[in-house]
Amino acid sequence: MALRMWASSTANALKISCAAKAHLSPAFSLSRCFSTVLDGLKYANSHEWVKHEGSLATIGITDHAQDHLGEVVFVELPEPGGSVSKGKGFGAVESVKATSDVNSPISGEIVEVNSKLTEAPGLINSSPYEEGWMIKVKPSSPSELQSLMGPEEYTKFCEEEDASH
Repeated sequence: MALRMWASSTANALKISCAAKAHLSPAFSLSRCFSTVLDGLKYANSHEWVKHEGSLATIGITDHAQDHLGEVVFVELPEPGGSVSKGKGFGAVESVKATSDVNSPISGEIVEVNSKLTEAPGLINSSPYEEGWMIKVKPSSPSELQSLMGPEEYTKFCEEEDASH
């Protein structure tokens, strides 16, 4: 907590703004470099997250990814009823900086897409884990989730990746 207060006061002193994430109340979260990693999610090394609940998995891009992209201005999503394959692209996110493909961390049938993103693509920036989700999938191989990273592993992965750039 002291580290977060220090980071907040330092950000204020440097005039760095960062959106408040008080609406996020997970059992556990890790903040690093002003990005949030939530407990209860699985993470791909291509910076997508998966939340598996019952027979559905919700997929989106991580806070770390949206932070690196900058302001998201357009989102391309697939149609419901299609399928996704682990590691293959299913859509794209266009920001003021770049356009990036979004890969599926798991395989399955697309049962729902977040149509709110068509009118409000910035939800990916303001709420990447809640309102900014992209697709909901019925997993065809739930065991694929085991190959994804947990929050601690993903945090370490991001730190190492950022240090190498």
